[in-house]
Amino acid sequence: MTTTEVLDCRGQRCPLPVIALSKRLPQLNAGSVLRVLADDPAAANDIPAWCRLRGQDFVGSPAPGVYDVRRRH
Repeated sequence: MTTTEVLDCRGQRCPLPVIALSKRLPQLNAGSVLRVLADDPAAANDIPAWCRLRGQDFVGSPAPGVYDVRRRH
């Protein structure tokens, strides 16, 4: 898996990381992976939930505060 871009949302509180993700992901090509950096504890639940609701792929969290999302369509 190759990360296409990194979206740094550290220091932002809920719901700002998810809002930033929802604005940036549609600008990437299908199949691209966006790595979101977020230190808000709510992001661990919010980002996977957003992916399920929006039909995108939550690839995983390779480290604390790091979330990989693949644009499905």
